[in-house]
Amino acid sequence: MNENRNNLPMNPAQLRQRERLEQKNKAAEKMQRQQEVLERENKAAEKMQRQQERFERKSTAAAQKTLRQIRELSHKPDAIEPFLETLENIFSNRKDVQSPQGLPTVGTYCVMVPPEIIYAQGGMPVKLCGGSSTAFGIGDDTAPRDACPLVKAVMGFEEIGTMPVYQNCSLMAVPVTCDCKKKLAGWLEERRPTAILHVPANRDRDEDMERFVGELYRFSSRLEQITGKALDYDSLSDACQMTADAQFQLSRFIDLRRKNPLIIRGTFSMAFMNALSYSWLPEWTGQLSALNRELEGRAKANEMAVKENCPRILLTGSPVIFPNFKLPLLIESMGGLLAADETCMGERGFYDPPAVCDRTVDGMIRALANRATRPCTCPTFTDNLRRIYRIRQLIRDYRIQGVIYHVLRGCLVYDYEYRHLEEEMGKLGIPVIRVETDYNDEDVEQLRIRVEAFIELIKYGG
Repeated sequence: MNENRNNLPMNPAQLRQRERLEQKNKAAEKMQRQQEVLERENKAAEKMQRQQERFERKSTAAAQKTLRQIRELSHKPDAIEPFLETLENIFSNRKDVQSPQGLPTVGTYCVMVPPEIIYAQGGMPVKLCGGSSTAFGIGDDTAPRDACPLVKAVMGFEEIGTMPVYQNCSLMAVPVTCDCKKKLAGWLEERRPTAILHVPANRDRDEDMERFVGELYRFSSRLEQITGKALDYDSLSDACQMTADAQFQLSRFIDLRRKNPLIIRGTFSMAFMNALSYSWLPEWTGQLSALNRELEGRAKANEMAVKENCPRILLTGSPVIFPNFKLPLLIESMGGLLAADETCMGERGFYDPPAVCDRTVDGMIRALANRATRPCTCPTFTDNLRRIYRIRQLIRDYRIQGVIYHVLRGCLVYDYEYRHLEEEMGKLGIPVIRVETDYNDEDVEQLRIRVEAFIELIKYGG
């Protein structure tokens, strides 16, 4: 009898009540799912916030440690302090670059991006190759195991999202100079407006250079979309003059650095060249002019940076990027003198002025394309006799007694060049040592032993 009662059809009131109950249950289930999603998002946000806070603490501590070590070096010029303050503002205080009139910033990842084009079209170039061990640790979770530390650090900065100098860039410019940079370009392109510049493997063939000139014109068109300013003769000419003024001051510094005995440590030189990455160029030029005046005074007073018998070391190979200054600091704390460097974050990145023969926009673009490639000693090119010639020139000019070849782990293009360099140094009777490292501090003591032994070898002729 109860079964018959249960099988009776429901009246309209009962049907409506049942529908309301089902709707209420569905709404409750939907609300519960939304709450679960919200809780997961909140937990993810809290996790990201904790990660960002840890990153800020660790990266600030690492930058402060490096700055303290630089400042503690003897015979520090007073005029080096503005450059150190620039690095401190970017990496310790996490400030953005100071661009005049709020110009859009363009992040560059190689010296083969001509800064003159960016300046001419109303932008400010900022070099974003990473040297942070903290960012490297975060990028290690994103990049393949054998990717180079530089690329991992760039990815780490992009992932963590707390560095204004990275986050506020309106455009990223990535020349493809190695496989890691190629994959980095694609990775950035998924996240940011990115201009990819294809660099020729051979810079002696006219057809290859024509293609690179075309790459610069395409880059200019992309810049115009960002800044709203087209490339014209007057602005490009002014930009070339602005870089020429800076290069003149750098040439003054190079002449002073060649003096014997040396009047400035190489670590200070690498610091102000790193500061160029985050500086408005005329301001940096003025700061370098002040440093040159101080060094000229030291030269007249015959003030030496170190003892005259300190072994004179040339550092070459992979770039040394702040705050990863462990190698130059080890060289100069172990009794050596970093007399010169041949790296793309050193003087090489700003050494050669463009030779403009045709005073037109096209003539200047071609001069910039030639300047970026033909004198460049980067091992990305198939023919690298220029690199050996340049290192021989530095050995002669700076009276180098030993070469330390720096290889970032995973940086194959530089690692490949070592054998050739070792053979050439053997012909000259110059000792050379290959030092492979990354951005971690765990190998500092091992590096200290090797660098100290190398310096002792030079000093006592073992």
